[in-house]
Amino acid sequence: MIAMSEEQVYECLADAGCGKELIKQFEACQHSGSQKDQMRLLADYRRLLLERIHTEQKKLDLLDYLVWNMKTNASFSEEGKH
Repeated sequence: MIAMSEEQVYECLADAGCGKELIKQFEACQHSGSQKDQMRLLADYRRLLLERIHTEQKKLDLLDYLVWNMKTNASFSEEGKH
């Protein structure tokens, strides 16, 4: 099935941020031989992580826009003083 020991799989899942419940579900699927369900769990978790990344990226974009806007307005303000 997976060319990793159960301990390595557990470490990988934990390092990827999977919670204990997800890891238990993954292990249950592994013991029952349901690789399809394991793949579904991983895909669902991956989708969740990607949604979080997109949410955080939107926050970064907003901050970058604010900084750009402040710099742009500051440079116009500075030009008007001369």
